[in-house]
Amino acid sequence: MSPAIFALFAAAFAIGTSEFVIAGILPALSSDLSISIPTAGLLVSLYALGVAVGGPLLAAFTGKAPRKRLLLIYVGVFAVGYVACALAPTFETLLLARLFVSLIHGAYFGTAMIVATSVVADNRRSLAVALVLSGLTVANVVGVPLGAFIGNGFGWRFTFWAVAALGVASFAAVALIVPRDSAGAGSSGSFLAEIRVLGREPVWSSLAVIALQTIGQFAVFTYIAPLLTDVAGLPLAIVPILLVLFGVGSTLGVLIGGRLADWNLMGTLIGVLALQVVTYGLMAVFVGSGWAMAALVLIWGALAFAFGSPVQARILKNTTDAPLLAASLIPSAFNISIAGGAALGGGLIQGGYGYASLPWVGLVTAAAALAVAVWSRAQSGPRR
Repeated sequence: MSPAIFALFAAAFAIGTSEFVIAGILPALSSDLSISIPTAGLLVSLYALGVAVGGPLLAAFTGKAPRKRLLLIYVGVFAVGYVACALAPTFETLLLARLFVSLIHGAYFGTAMIVATSVVADNRRSLAVALVLSGLTVANVVGVPLGAFIGNGFGWRFTFWAVAALGVASFAAVALIVPRDSAGAGSSGSFLAEIRVLGREPVWSSLAVIALQTIGQFAVFTYIAPLLTDVAGLPLAIVPILLVLFGVGSTLGVLIGGRLADWNLMGTLIGVLALQVVTYGLMAVFVGSGWAMAALVLIWGALAFAFGSPVQARILKNTTDAPLLAASLIPSAFNISIAGGAALGGGLIQGGYGYASLPWVGLVTAAAALAVAVWSRAQSGPRR
């Protein structure tokens, strides 16, 4: 595997840590800045909005730029942005700094995926995508707990200084390891061409699979703690352990999904989605059984992220002539769907359906994603 993949992984780990660590330092941050926790929550929700908007917006203006230069700009903005976060004197300036950084989040991952698939052999592209994506899951397992420990022990500003240091290290890795490319290499450089490829069936159907699967996943995951404690009856002390194991399972799922996708891309995608349907069905049936739910959460963690490698590799495979906009829409689709899933789950709970209804949401949306994938596979005709 090309060493460039590990430089891309390092930056993905830094960006993933920065996005998710805020949850662990929110109480300390809100207390220090004299704001309510719901107000501090804008640091999460507006960040997700910035991710959704920033990637496609930047793709509209950077189609002809060399990919390595774009990566260095994005990682440089990230590092500088978190220095600004660490120094922010007020909540408003902190919010603006986070929003500024969020605009490059989707653009980084879109560009990193293109670079990752360009520096490996064709039969290892899905694994290359998986290795970059694993930066996000490893961030949840290692970066977020460590960042929360630093923030709660030494102050939330130290967390942002640590994130900025990760950004500097990632910048150096990208500068030294990622190979240079010519302007617009592998791309037409035309924004109209970038838009046209979105009309290709494998591209829009894959984005639909991402949206459907992610809505159901985060309708459940957003409320996983009360689901496990209030409905399944598990002790609250067990939940953090299960979440760490969920993260480990997610990392393994991403890597295994990527490796299998290099062998059979659509077969892997359809198989993973089918197993998700079965897992959600078992969660719906055994939702009141604590240890059954504990085991299912671990399986669900692996499956929930295993689909990401093949579905993203499929989009990149079908947009090689104009990849930037399509690649930048991938994190946009994920973040919009995360927000939609959290809102859907919250609406069902407030509507009186209770936490036990949430696995049914996952079942329905995973089944819909599976139906789209099967239909899309049929459109491509017999396999060669």
